Amino acid sequence: MTVKPKIVPYSDIYRTAFRTLNEEWITKYFKMEEMDRVSLHHPKEYILDKGGYIAVALWEDEPVGVCALIPSKQEGYDFELAKMGVSPKAQGKGIGKLIGQHIVEKAKSLGAKKLYLESNRVLKPALGLYEKLGFVEIKGVSSPYERSDIQMELILG
Repeated sequence: MTVKPKIVPYSDIYRTAFRTLNEEWITKYFKMEEMDRVSLHHPKEYILDKGGYIAVALWEDEPVGVCALIPSKQEGYDFELAKMGVSPKAQGKGIGKLIGQHIVEKAKSLGAKKLYLESNRVLKPALGLYEKLGFVEIKGVSSPYERSDIQMELILG
């Protein structure tokens, strides 16, 4: 019998996992930026208290994936899909897809019409996942992140 990953809403017991799972990929490919430190060290204040949501993927009760919906500062978008990270030991098991689908459904349940995300072209598996979720590239949006070289949107039907 195979163990299925489970998606649960964030609570303080996952605070360290939320930070660690994101720092892992950010520091592997880029450098931590001020916006990262703010959101990863203060998820309640920066994300949840502003009407956002964080999902945690559990594999045998261990947090192995995270993703946030942050109320968007970009005009015309309801939320930004952000801070998605999956532990290297859990990659290739469909956790990213599962948590991504969960986040999109959560956004719909919150009445969102359009989602936004920022990424970098070096993160090819992530971009492939976003495309599978229905995101398409958009142009002409400025970013607070140095590492961001692609922006995408998803129009929710």
